[in-house]
Amino acid sequence: MSDKIVHFYRGGQDDDGRTLEEILNWPDDELESVHDFIQWLFPLPERSGANPSAPVLDAVTIEAFRHSEDLQQRLRQSFLRMLRFYGLSFHEGRVQPGGDFAARLSNWLTPGNHNHLRLTRMLRSLRLLGLASESTALFHVLSWIHSNYPGCITRRTFEFWKDAVE
Repeated sequence: MSDKIVHFYRGGQDDDGRTLEEILNWPDDELESVHDFIQWLFPLPERSGANPSAPVLDAVTIEAFRHSEDLQQRLRQSFLRMLRFYGLSFHEGRVQPGGDFAARLSNWLTPGNHNHLRLTRMLRSLRLLGLASESTALFHVLSWIHSNYPGCITRRTFEFWKDAVE
Protein backbone atom coordinates (compact mmCIF):
# COMPACT_ATOMS: atom_id res chain seq x y z
CA MET A 1 0.00 0.00 0.00
CA SER A 2 2.78 2.48 0.86
CA ASP A 3 4.17 2.30 -2.67
CA LYS A 4 0.91 3.89 -3.85
CA ILE A 5 1.54 7.05 -1.82
CA VAL A 6 5.14 7.47 -2.99
CA HIS A 7 4.08 6.70 -6.57
CA PHE A 8 1.29 9.31 -6.35
CA TYR A 9 3.66 11.93 -4.96
CA ARG A 10 6.19 11.19 -7.70
CA GLY A 11 3.72 11.91 -10.50
CA GLY A 12 1.54 8.81 -10.49
CA GLN A 13 -2.21 8.60 -10.06
CA ASP A 14 -4.51 7.90 -7.15
CA ASP A 15 -7.12 5.13 -7.35
CA ASP A 16 -9.42 7.45 -9.32
CA GLY A 17 -6.76 8.31 -11.92
CA ARG A 18 -6.03 11.80 -10.54
CA THR A 19 -2.52 13.17 -10.22
CA LEU A 20 -1.19 15.35 -7.44
CA GLU A 21 -0.77 18.25 -9.87
CA GLU A 22 -4.38 17.90 -11.03
CA ILE A 23 -5.72 18.01 -7.48
CA LEU A 24 -3.50 20.94 -6.53
CA ASN A 25 -4.94 22.88 -9.48
CA TRP A 26 -8.56 22.28 -8.53
CA PRO A 27 -10.61 25.38 -7.74
CA ASP A 28 -11.61 25.86 -4.11
CA ASP A 29 -15.18 24.71 -4.69
CA GLU A 30 -13.92 21.36 -5.96
CA LEU A 31 -11.63 20.96 -2.95
CA GLU A 32 -14.65 21.65 -0.77
CA SER A 33 -17.03 19.25 -2.48
CA VAL A 34 -14.74 16.28 -3.16
CA HIS A 35 -14.03 14.24 -0.04
CA ASP A 36 -11.72 11.43 -1.15
CA PHE A 37 -8.53 13.29 -2.05
CA ILE A 38 -7.30 14.51 1.34
CA GLN A 39 -6.23 11.00 2.38
CA TRP A 40 -3.86 10.94 -0.60
CA LEU A 41 -2.46 14.42 0.02
CA PHE A 42 -1.99 13.86 3.75
CA PRO A 43 -1.83 10.13 4.47
CA LEU A 44 -1.90 8.66 7.98
CA PRO A 45 -1.01 5.24 9.40
CA GLU A 46 -4.69 4.52 10.14
CA ARG A 47 -7.32 3.64 7.58
CA SER A 48 -9.74 6.47 6.84
CA GLY A 49 -13.40 5.98 7.72
CA ALA A 50 -14.33 8.45 4.97
CA ASN A 51 -12.19 6.76 2.31
CA PRO A 52 -11.35 3.21 3.43
CA SER A 53 -9.70 2.32 0.12
CA ALA A 54 -7.08 5.07 0.43
CA PRO A 55 -3.57 3.82 1.17
CA VAL A 56 -2.13 4.18 4.66
CA LEU A 57 1.33 5.15 5.82
CA ASP A 58 3.81 2.54 6.93
CA ALA A 59 7.35 2.90 8.25
CA VAL A 60 8.88 2.53 4.77
CA THR A 61 6.77 5.35 3.33
CA ILE A 62 7.45 7.61 6.30
CA GLU A 63 11.20 7.07 5.87
CA ALA A 64 10.95 7.65 2.11
CA PHE A 65 9.35 11.05 2.71
CA ARG A 66 11.70 12.00 5.52
CA HIS A 67 14.76 11.25 3.38
CA SER A 68 13.60 12.70 0.06
CA GLU A 69 13.75 16.43 -0.53
CA ASP A 70 11.64 15.91 -3.66
CA LEU A 71 8.83 14.16 -1.75
CA GLN A 72 8.96 16.77 1.01
CA GLN A 73 8.79 19.58 -1.54
CA ARG A 74 5.72 18.02 -3.14
CA LEU A 75 4.14 17.54 0.28
CA ARG A 76 4.89 21.22 0.97
CA GLN A 77 3.02 22.08 -2.26
CA SER A 78 -0.02 20.20 -0.92
CA PHE A 79 0.32 22.09 2.35
CA LEU A 80 0.49 25.46 0.58
CA ARG A 81 -2.52 24.67 -1.61
CA MET A 82 -4.65 23.73 1.36
CA LEU A 83 -3.53 26.85 3.22
CA ARG A 84 -4.83 28.94 0.30
CA PHE A 85 -8.10 27.01 0.48
CA TYR A 86 -8.44 28.09 4.13
CA GLY A 87 -7.43 31.69 3.39
CA LEU A 88 -4.04 31.27 5.01
CA SER A 89 -0.51 31.89 3.77
CA PHE A 90 2.98 30.68 4.67
CA HIS A 91 5.76 33.24 4.88
CA GLU A 92 9.16 32.99 6.55
CA GLY A 93 8.19 29.85 8.45
CA ARG A 94 4.90 31.24 9.74
CA VAL A 95 1.32 30.52 8.78
CA GLN A 96 -0.83 33.62 8.91
CA PRO A 97 -4.15 34.89 7.60
CA GLY A 98 -3.94 35.66 3.89
CA GLY A 99 -5.57 38.43 1.90
CA ASP A 100 -8.80 36.48 1.44
CA PHE A 101 -8.94 35.09 4.99
CA ALA A 102 -12.20 36.81 5.90
CA ALA A 103 -13.87 35.63 2.69
CA ARG A 104 -12.72 32.01 3.19
CA LEU A 105 -13.78 31.73 6.85
CA SER A 106 -17.42 30.98 6.12
CA ASN A 107 -16.29 27.87 4.27
CA TRP A 108 -14.77 26.19 7.29
CA LEU A 109 -14.99 28.16 10.52
CA THR A 110 -18.15 26.68 11.99
CA PRO A 111 -18.39 24.16 14.84
CA GLY A 112 -18.19 20.56 13.62
CA ASN A 113 -17.22 21.49 10.06
CA HIS A 114 -15.67 18.57 8.14
CA ASN A 115 -12.67 20.76 7.35
CA HIS A 116 -11.65 20.55 10.99
CA LEU A 117 -11.03 16.83 10.43
CA ARG A 118 -8.99 17.67 7.34
CA LEU A 119 -6.89 20.08 9.39
CA THR A 120 -6.27 17.41 12.04
CA ARG A 121 -5.13 15.06 9.27
CA MET A 122 -2.85 17.73 7.81
CA LEU A 123 -1.24 18.54 11.15
CA ARG A 124 -0.44 14.92 11.90
CA SER A 125 0.61 13.87 8.40
CA LEU A 126 2.98 16.81 8.01
CA ARG A 127 4.63 15.95 11.31
CA LEU A 128 4.94 12.25 10.50
CA LEU A 129 6.36 12.86 7.02
CA GLY A 130 9.10 15.26 8.07
CA LEU A 131 7.49 18.71 7.89
CA ALA A 132 7.09 19.21 11.63
CA SER A 133 7.86 22.93 11.46
CA GLU A 134 5.03 23.45 8.96
CA SER A 135 2.71 21.43 11.20
CA THR A 136 3.67 23.55 14.20
CA ALA A 137 3.23 26.77 12.23
CA LEU A 138 -0.25 25.67 11.16
CA PHE A 139 -1.13 24.79 14.73
CA HIS A 140 -0.03 28.25 15.92
CA VAL A 141 -2.39 30.03 13.52
CA LEU A 142 -5.19 27.61 14.39
CA SER A 143 -4.61 28.42 18.06
CA TRP A 144 -4.85 32.12 17.23
CA ILE A 145 -8.08 31.52 15.28
CA HIS A 146 -9.48 29.44 18.15
CA SER A 147 -8.81 32.33 20.56
CA ASN A 148 -10.01 35.11 18.28
CA TYR A 149 -13.15 33.45 16.91
CA PRO A 150 -14.78 32.03 20.03
CA GLY A 151 -17.40 29.36 19.56
CA CYS A 152 -16.32 28.49 16.01
CA ILE A 153 -13.97 25.66 16.95
CA THR A 154 -15.05 23.22 19.63
CA ARG A 155 -12.81 22.43 22.56
CA ARG A 156 -12.76 18.80 21.41
CA THR A 157 -11.53 19.80 17.93
CA PHE A 158 -8.84 22.00 19.43
CA GLU A 159 -7.67 19.11 21.61
CA PHE A 160 -7.43 16.88 18.51
CA TRP A 161 -5.30 19.56 16.83
CA LYS A 162 -3.08 19.82 19.88
CA ASP A 163 -2.61 16.05 20.02
CA ALA A 164 -1.81 15.92 16.30
CA VAL A 165 1.26 18.14 16.66
CA GLU A 166 2.69 16.35 19.71
